[in-house]
Amino acid sequence: MDRGLKSLARIGHHAAMALTLHRYDDVDGFLRATAPFLAEREAEHNLIFGISSWLRRNPALVEEPPAFMAVSDSGGTIVAASIQMPPNNPVLSMVDQLDAVDLIADAYGTSVPGVLGSPDAAARFAARWVERSGGRAAVAMAERIFRLERVIPPRPTTGAWRLLEPGDRDLVVEWVIAFVVEATPEDPPSPADARDAIDRWIRQEGTFGYLWDDGGESVSLAAARGETPNGIRIGPVYTPPEHRGHGYASAVTAAASQDQLDRGRRFVFLYTDLSNPTSNKIYQAIGYEPVCDVDMYRFETDA
Repeated sequence: MDRGLKSLARIGHHAAMALTLHRYDDVDGFLRATAPFLAEREAEHNLIFGISSWLRRNPALVEEPPAFMAVSDSGGTIVAASIQMPPNNPVLSMVDQLDAVDLIADAYGTSVPGVLGSPDAAARFAARWVERSGGRAAVAMAERIFRLERVIPPRPTTGAWRLLEPGDRDLVVEWVIAFVVEATPEDPPSPADARDAIDRWIRQEGTFGYLWDDGGESVSLAAARGETPNGIRIGPVYTPPEHRGHGYASAVTAAASQDQLDRGRRFVFLYTDLSNPTSNKIYQAIGYEPVCDVDMYRFETDA
């Protein structure tokens, strides 16, 4: 190794040594430590906030202990954070010092199924995981986070929106499973899990379900969930194939977003799949503005 590379290695080593990993026993301890850091970029961290709010509302539903981590620099300033609800992927915050990702990746070990984070942070985590496990990592989905503060009414379409009712349960369970199979076919939810989730939407326990009805028939679905300090996330949005092309997804998303703003939210967020140009276009047309990109990696081993 030449002198210049040795110097860079020393700088990197000292930078890493100046960082400290913190683990937290519960969501309240995690938020006490990280909320100011996360709130500076609320849109970017809407998923971490949303998971945290779900954990606070539903502690009895947690089957495996979640993981809560943060990394601070030598002055005690938080520079990265992460949360995981097993068996799901760890979610990374925005990272102010990329070396912090190494500490978080090492703390999770090699048993995690993947990771979600900004492109540079997720790639760093994936490289560290591959180095330790000898496995393979690939981007399973490239996504973009959007934020809305004011709804732009979409082009008119027939029908009207309404909130979910108990009688909608079976239809919406079917649609939610179809949505997941279409988006991530390798990890479909069980009907029982879907029913439990839809029941919470109907009861409006921090989540809301919306249907667009046309001609006496439900034709499109949207949900609002994952509360943040000032907002909430829209998703999923699903229209069965036979009802697509009529503007129903735009209409129900705009209606759900406006309803949440009317309830006092300052922001509404959503994620889009960058491989789907249609959804990215329709959401921007109703007022959603791009914030940042995130990558979801999937990890594989031969074991």
